[in-house]
Amino acid sequence: MTYPHTHAAGRRTGTSSRHGGRSAAPVPPQIPDRRGPGGRRLLGVLLLVGLVASVLPWWLGTSAGSLKTTAATVTAAGRISGLIAGYLLLVQVLMMSRLPVLERWIGGEQTARWHRDIGATLLVTVLAHVSLILVGYADLRKQSVFAEVGTLLGEYEDMVSAFVAAGIMMLVGFSSIRAIRRALPYEMWHLLHLSSYLVLLLGFGHQFTHGAQLYRPGPVRTGWIALYLLVVAALLWGRVIAPLAFNLRYKLRVADVVAESPDTISVYLTGERLGRLAMLGGQHFRWRFLTRGCWWQSHPFSVSAATNGRWLRITVKVVGTHTADLRDLEPGTRVWAEGPSGTFTAAHRVRERALLIAGGSGITPIRAMLEELPPGAALIYRASTPADVLLSRELDWLAQERDTSVWYVIGSRDDPGPRQLMSPDGLRQLVPDVARRDVYLCGPPGLVEQSVRALRRAGVPRRQIHLATFEL
Repeated sequence: MTYPHTHAAGRRTGTSSRHGGRSAAPVPPQIPDRRGPGGRRLLGVLLLVGLVASVLPWWLGTSAGSLKTTAATVTAAGRISGLIAGYLLLVQVLMMSRLPVLERWIGGEQTARWHRDIGATLLVTVLAHVSLILVGYADLRKQSVFAEVGTLLGEYEDMVSAFVAAGIMMLVGFSSIRAIRRALPYEMWHLLHLSSYLVLLLGFGHQFTHGAQLYRPGPVRTGWIALYLLVVAALLWGRVIAPLAFNLRYKLRVADVVAESPDTISVYLTGERLGRLAMLGGQHFRWRFLTRGCWWQSHPFSVSAATNGRWLRITVKVVGTHTADLRDLEPGTRVWAEGPSGTFTAAHRVRERALLIAGGSGITPIRAMLEELPPGAALIYRASTPADVLLSRELDWLAQERDTSVWYVIGSRDDPGPRQLMSPDGLRQLVPDVARRDVYLCGPPGLVEQSVRALRRAGVPRRQIHLATFEL
C-alpha cells in the first residue's frame, strides 16, 4: 500500500492524513552552503604522488642490468610490493585516524570506501611481498620455500614480528568479507580492525632492518620515518586529542529516553555550548554511554534532528543487547561522543533538489537532513507495516514547513504495489525529474541495493547518489 502525503507550493494532492506535529527547533536551520569535491580530489592526488614516491627509491637505485636472472627479478618484484604494502599500510591507518580535516575533506562515507578498497589492495600486496620474497630468496640459496621460511625466522632480526604482522593482515582482510563480517558480532569485528595498529608497530622494525631501500641512513630512510611519525601524530590527534577536546567542551549527558515504537527509542542529550556545535543533519557520532553495561562499547548512530542549540537526539532501533540497554539509560548519564562525521548531508549535494529514500530506522539521518535541504525535496519512506513508520508527525510537519513531498510506501518487498513504485518507471512516476536530483539513500542493504539499481536505470548519475555509510 502507498500512503502519499504531498505538500508542494501550498497544495496537497493524493490521499493524505495529517497527524499534526511540531518543529524540533525554534527557528528553521539555515540551508548549508555546498561543499565541493576539491578537498577529496586534492587528497587523492597527494596519495597517488606518495605511492609513486614510495617506489621511486627502488627505481633510482636499481640498474637494469641487475635483473638478469629469474631469482633477481622475483626478488625485485617482492621488494617493490613490499614498498607499496608499507605505504598502503600507512595510508590505511591514516584513513582510520578520524582526523578532523579528513572528515571535512572527504567525509566518513568516502573514507569507508577508500578504506575498503585500499584494504583489499593492501592484503594482495602483502601476500605478493611474502610470496615473492620467499620464492626469490629460496631460489638464490638453492633451497625449498619451507626451508627459506625457517632461515628467515631463525637468522633474520625482526622477521618473526613481520610474519605475525602479515598474519594479522590476512585475518583482518578475511574478516572484511561480507558474509564473515555479518556473522561476527560488531564488537569482535571492530576489535579485529583495530589490530591494524599492531601491524604498523610489528612491521616497522622489519622494514628498516632488512628493507633494501630503507636500512641505509639517508634521505629515503629519514623520509619514511618522518611519514611514520606524521601518521602516528594524526592517529593520536584524531583518536585521542580531538575527542577529548570535544567532550570537555560540550559535556554531553542523557536528558531523556522516549519510546517511538515497541522496538525503537529516541535518546535526547543536553550539554554545554550546543549552539556552537558545527553539525549538519545526516551526520553521525560514535556514542559511548558511560554507565554500567554500556561504557565499554562505542557505536555509530546518526542524529535524528538538525542542530537547534538546545539538545541532540538519536533514534535507535533495538536489535541487540547494547541497544536494549539504552532503554534503561538514566537522565544525567555522561556521554562520550566522537564526531560529527559524514558527508550524507545537504552541504554535499550537487543539485538544487533532492529525493530521499529511507527504509525503517534509516529515516533518522534523513529526517534531520530535511530541515536543511532547499525547499522542494521529495521523500519516499519504505516500511513493512504502518507500525514501522517512525517520526511520522515530524515528517508531516516538515512536509508543510519545508515544501516537501512525502510518500509512505507500506508493504513487504514482494508486494506488487511497493515493487512497482520502487522500479525505474515507478520512481519516474512519483518524481518525474528524478534524474536531475540528488538522491540520498539510507535503510536495509537490500533496499539500498535495489534502489541504486532502479535509480541507475532511471537515469540518475552515480555521483548524484549518496549512501549513508558508517566508517570505523
